[in-house]
Amino acid sequence: MTSHQVKEVDALAQERFGISLDWLMEAAGWQVARFCPELTAVVCGVGNNAGDGLAAARHLHRWGRLASVSCVDRTRLQGAAARELLALRRIGIEVSSDLRLDGAQAVVDAIFGTGLSRPPAGPFAKWIDAINSSQLRVVAVDVPSGLDADSGAAYAPCVKAHTTVTLGLPKPGILAGDGPSLAGEVWVADIGVPFEAYAMVGAQVPPHLFSTHDRVRLDAIQ
Repeated sequence: MTSHQVKEVDALAQERFGISLDWLMEAAGWQVARFCPELTAVVCGVGNNAGDGLAAARHLHRWGRLASVSCVDRTRLQGAAARELLALRRIGIEVSSDLRLDGAQAVVDAIFGTGLSRPPAGPFAKWIDAINSSQLRVVAVDVPSGLDADSGAAYAPCVKAHTTVTLGLPKPGILAGDGPSLAGEVWVADIGVPFEAYAMVGAQVPPHLFSTHDRVRLDAIQ
């Protein structure tokens, strides 16, 4: 599913099928958190991918597995992502504007998602470099930050993930170019998007994709 189709599906889910972006973000965060059995630092950018990470942080906190939460620029969060930030604050979770990886055994990469179309710069680039040099297990949300979700081209710098939890349907960039060498073990996770919404944007859904499990290894459906 291309980055353009992702935007179309998000809009259709809400406008045609009555499923809000907030709900999808909650489901995405739940799925990502399930891949983090150890103390985990959650590292967020400023878009919807960050919102997925913030939702994951709240679940990890409840399960006793949250080491820290960092966000490049909290003031730029909007809509559902801003509401995820508010939910964290209401339960007393500090969201740091400085990168914090101390005490963590794993890190959730929620810096960039499918919308990236240029090399990361400034603090975004610095945080990606820090993640790569941390020696922590990296769980990427949807695609590794710095990877073009459509072409598979890796901008510099780009996160090298151990696991990528791709949401709803696989993204082409995970399968092409630099994607396979950077995404690690890829899992496709159900977040509740109606298959009818996928069909309306021309995205092909494998029959019975989630009939047995709500998350499936990508190599099992190729």
